[in-house]
Amino acid sequence: MNAYRCLRSTAALLLAGVLTAVLALTSAEPARAGQTGLRAADPSVLRVGGTYVSVQSVGDGIAVRQASSTDGLASAAARRVWSDTGNLGEVWAPEIVRDGGRYYIYFTAGRGPAHRMYVISSVGADSGYTAASRLALPDDKWAIDGSLFTFNGQRWFVWSGWAGDTNVEQNLYIARMSSPTTPTGARYVISQPREPWERVVGNPYINEGPEPIRDPNGQLHVVYSANGSWSDQYCLADLRLRAGGDPTYVWDWYKSNGCLFGSHRATMMAGWDPTLYVDGPGHHTFVLLDGDIGTSPPAGPRFPLMYHAVPKGTPYAWENRYWYTGTFAWWGGTTYSRANVPGANTNTGWSLKFFE
Repeated sequence: MNAYRCLRSTAALLLAGVLTAVLALTSAEPARAGQTGLRAADPSVLRVGGTYVSVQSVGDGIAVRQASSTDGLASAAARRVWSDTGNLGEVWAPEIVRDGGRYYIYFTAGRGPAHRMYVISSVGADSGYTAASRLALPDDKWAIDGSLFTFNGQRWFVWSGWAGDTNVEQNLYIARMSSPTTPTGARYVISQPREPWERVVGNPYINEGPEPIRDPNGQLHVVYSANGSWSDQYCLADLRLRAGGDPTYVWDWYKSNGCLFGSHRATMMAGWDPTLYVDGPGHHTFVLLDGDIGTSPPAGPRFPLMYHAVPKGTPYAWENRYWYTGTFAWWGGTTYSRANVPGANTNTGWSLKFFE
């Protein structure tokens, strides 16, 4: 009898301990997964050896940070590398890349319909940059969020812009580059915000923040942000170029059938889940070696990612955006479908999963 009472008492104590632990977990504030201390938008990060280099707009200029990890960037010193002494206007979304051992920072500057792409360059990451020069993009229309990359031995530039001179919608465009600072030939539209899930928030409807990456089969992807950046409907979606496709031919691109990284289940692609800790994740950066899509990761493990978002429970506003660290992994055997357009209606290949 005494042994039975002892066992019952021990079981009660264990159960009480378990209940206490469960209550502590459920009453605790949710973890801010990946949130850094940097209240900012539009991260752009690359890795050079063991150093992570980021760039951001700071009022009327551009600053670079360097750290030994993506988490350390928020507390690293910000060194201003360029100031708008020419009164170009608003400075948005700088993007840092490397080409031929030299750093190039592409950014948008301007006011209203005058926003255009500019570039500065240096042999060092955080000093010695040239004066800004305007990129002579084809058609000379409003342009933001541009980035340089090399695919199949050809330099390309991809950006978000207007078809004409009025703010109807933001499309994604691509053009060849004969050098890191010289576009050549025409611009070609590769995506327009025409799907219902990317038209939840508009005026204008947008495709922006394009980031190129190459999948394990060597196919080109451009992951971009859809829905208004002023809304918690902001999300990431994918364009996949068919195997052997022409990057300048819009119908060789297949679009994911919904958001791949977003905070609303109604707009997510089937099989993809909404975020747990953030609202409106978007305008991301794949943290690649030298920023080169030729170093894109293979299938299997997760790889570094940074993006901006607003913590859940916080009013969604531009001033409440933080940089977040996260990861991504390739997801095989994923079919993107479409209808009433030239070419095959479906395309199966690699897609991406994103993790907070």
